[in-house]
Amino acid sequence: MRQCLAFLLLVFALPAAAQIYKYTDASGNTAYSNQPPNGTKAETVELPPLNSVETVVPAAPPPLPAPQNQNQNQQSAAAYQVLALKDLPEDEALRANNGSFTVGVAIEPRLQPGHLLQLVVDGAPYGQPTNIPRLQVVELDRGEHSLSVQVLENQRSIQQSETVNLTVQRVHVGRP
Repeated sequence: MRQCLAFLLLVFALPAAAQIYKYTDASGNTAYSNQPPNGTKAETVELPPLNSVETVVPAAPPPLPAPQNQNQNQQSAAAYQVLALKDLPEDEALRANNGSFTVGVAIEPRLQPGHLLQLVVDGAPYGQPTNIPRLQVVELDRGEHSLSVQVLENQRSIQQSETVNLTVQRVHVGRP
């Protein structure tokens, strides 16, 4: 049984150790093949040994520090000293004839990787979360609205700005 297994392994290993031949074809082009061509002079090509790289097992990462109070970690990770909406009028209405305008976000320090900004209009998320501190509002109805911005991590709010109340004025196209 062992002899049969050894023979089979030898048979399967032969194609891996095949010889390569170099010759010139009828058109004068240099060609390579694993079989010598009939009626054409061919040279045996000696290949250099294959390159190999030893695998290196990575070292185990250092142990994580003992977990502290989870709320304290969340607050320190999410502690933006400044998080506020900007570029909005104070003590007057915002004139947006089509209800579209942009809102700036003042944030310090810079937004951390993995965090996104989410505009909140009238208590509900508005638009798609983004990492750009300019938020677009499109076709907002006229009247009074409350706006704020949240910092999201893994689709979960970790910090929210103060709410800003804003009155949007739009063109009235109805009859007087």
